[in-house]
Amino acid sequence: METMKWEDGSLKLLDQTKLPLEVNYVACKTAEEVADAIKSMKVRGAPAIGAAAAYGLALGGFGLCTDDPVDFKRELKQISDMLAATRPTAVNLFWALRRMVDTAEKASANSVSELKDILLQEAEAIFMEDLEMNRSIGRFGNELIPEGARILTHCNAGALATAGFGTALGVIRAAHETGKNIQVFADETRPLLQGARLTAWELVQDKIPVTLITDNMAGYLMKKGMIDLAVVGADRITANGDVANKIGTYTVAVLCKEHNIPFYVAAPISTIDMKLDSGDDIPIEERESIEVTSVFGQVVAPKDVKVFNPAFDVTPNELVTAIITDRGVVRPHYKENLLKIFS
Repeated sequence: METMKWEDGSLKLLDQTKLPLEVNYVACKTAEEVADAIKSMKVRGAPAIGAAAAYGLALGGFGLCTDDPVDFKRELKQISDMLAATRPTAVNLFWALRRMVDTAEKASANSVSELKDILLQEAEAIFMEDLEMNRSIGRFGNELIPEGARILTHCNAGALATAGFGTALGVIRAAHETGKNIQVFADETRPLLQGARLTAWELVQDKIPVTLITDNMAGYLMKKGMIDLAVVGADRITANGDVANKIGTYTVAVLCKEHNIPFYVAAPISTIDMKLDSGDDIPIEERESIEVTSVFGQVVAPKDVKVFNPAFDVTPNELVTAIITDRGVVRPHYKENLLKIFS
């Protein structure tokens, strides 16, 4: 299933808020429509958000009427700022937009028409590069997966969260493709149930053995000896190896530490933010209370109850066994070893 596709001058996004009950693509013809799709989580997952934003900026460029390249670049930056304001935590969003704006600034194009074509080509390059990075993550991560492994994963870091194949699920897919007879435990991932709705759906589609559990069952399974390792994705990784990912990831990491179970993070290098020293510097998005007080439109909590709804948490580097990137597996000491993959 394609997360997104460029067709007939528009970006068609698989509406992930409808899955698994309905497979529906929404056509975005403007940058504003892409921004809404990102903010409302029709498209989600750090790499997918970055790719969608790149296409969104290309759409924004196509919508500009000026013939002056200087004016075009100035207005393009304003559109980039609008897209960047949609979600604060996932660094791939800012990485992709910065790359698009830099491409326009450095282009030797003589006309606005040429600049528009260059932007679309760059967006397509970002999309295709992400797909290849995911496959590389799968190859490197497969080396860490033993035969018959029972794997816990949290949230959705699959094809739906990327250009395709996935990060954490890319590792799982690669292990399955090589015949390792793995089993996956997917926790539901409250409040929006990305594990139940998306991860379980992806794995069922691919005929990879999967068991769905609620978030509060993970510790019990570990104590019973039913989990061999955990692998998750990431929305931002800082220079010291701290990891921001979907809320609940820190809990999984603490449980893995307590039960002496490897805890792996899978992410492309575009998710690594070497400008931030530690997870304390990562802005954590807080979302609307209705996501917690309701399930599929049905209110399940008392009216006017106070709600705290951070979308992400930060797992400190000492709980991370290794970070699986498209350039190889990085182990502690992260501050030194993450630098090496950029050299």
